[in-house]
Amino acid sequence: MKRKRHELILRLIKEFEISTQEELLEKLLENGFSVTQATVSRDINELHLIKVQGKVGQKYALNEQNSHNISKFHSIFSQSVISVDVGGNICCVKCFAGTANAAAATIDAINYPEVIGTLAGDDTLFVLLKTEAAAVSFKDKILAFIREG
Repeated sequence: MKRKRHELILRLIKEFEISTQEELLEKLLENGFSVTQATVSRDINELHLIKVQGKVGQKYALNEQNSHNISKFHSIFSQSVISVDVGGNICCVKCFAGTANAAAATIDAINYPEVIGTLAGDDTLFVLLKTEAAAVSFKDKILAFIREG
């Protein structure tokens, strides 16, 4: 469901000059997605949408660099992650042998604001996050990517 909503959001921002979360929410509702403003806000964050100059004013657009990174992130995580756990503000990601460094590099490239840094060995990746809540949220993001893969 989330993946389909994200695909629709990307299509909508290409077709229409959407400048506010409220406008995006209305378009989602028109297309059968019953979501809240908070969900729209999270979707904008997860898709790394940016504001650019449109014909009339600012509008949402896809940051192409982040789009490439997200695709790469999805591919790496869906193919290499075995398990994810959280301890305090650290997310521990167990990977297949030899894939943890690539996973860490991908996280670094995406530049998640809640991530302070990564440390990877051969098959284990530690992601240091700003808070315990951010670590839990980050774990959920990784698990969602794995499920969608």
